[in-house]
Amino acid sequence: MAAPSAAPSAAPSVAPSAARRGLFSALTSRPSLRVLEHDLLVFRRGWYSYLLSGMTQPFLYLLSMGIGLGLYVNRNGGTPGGVPYLNYIAPALLVTQAMMAAAFESAWPIVSKFMWEKTYFAALNTPLRPMDLLVGDLLWIVFRLGLIASLFFVAILVFGAVTSPLAVLAIPVAILTGLAFAAPIMAYAATLKDDQALNMLFRFGITPLFLFSGTFFPIESLPLFLRPLAWFTPLFHGVALARSFSLGHVEPVGDLIHVAVLCAFVGLGIAAGRITFRRRLAA
Repeated sequence: MAAPSAAPSAAPSVAPSAARRGLFSALTSRPSLRVLEHDLLVFRRGWYSYLLSGMTQPFLYLLSMGIGLGLYVNRNGGTPGGVPYLNYIAPALLVTQAMMAAAFESAWPIVSKFMWEKTYFAALNTPLRPMDLLVGDLLWIVFRLGLIASLFFVAILVFGAVTSPLAVLAIPVAILTGLAFAAPIMAYAATLKDDQALNMLFRFGITPLFLFSGTFFPIESLPLFLRPLAWFTPLFHGVALARSFSLGHVEPVGDLIHVAVLCAFVGLGIAAGRITFRRRLAA
């Protein structure tokens, strides 16, 4: 009689999911890159519209605000330090354009993937986990912001509004600023049952920031009680940092503070998104 077979060996340990391994593992994991691949395939269907808007909007902004409004500003005292208004506003507009794009990409498209299309719930039938979905869509936003910022920077070059070789660093600054908005908004979008709150967010949050975070005029022109509030907004730090590089007025300590604040918003947004994505997709 044949001897009984040996007891089966212990099953190989399963590698923890990206949600447990943390952000770095999620960034380098194949599943999160699959999410990015999906977004890029969708982008491929309408890439020309992205490029068209990315090329026309910078020229319209710089022409109307930098040159049109700039004529009046330069005639009436100009900006601090005597910088031409076009040079002053160009890096700020680059960053605000990234903010607007990041805020939109992390709002309605994310709500749609939870509520209407239910793409996220379908993705859970694959090896993808909630953290993979969060990080993968953040990687897509990085790609989108990189494209927008690069096209805007080319427009700034065409208008001759670059005075320092460090101005090219405004591109990664714009990406970082966009992520400082995208990560928290994605975390918030995962908690919504409808999109009405997003209208309020843009009306009373994003739009006022666009106007009153140092984009068009120094925050010193704001009422005294409003000035400290600017320090708690990512856009102010992104605008100040991009303007510092663009004009060549680098202040190491101040610029490091701006970078630290932006990174803090990104980190807190991802940490919150990790929680809200898990809870929503576990429901």
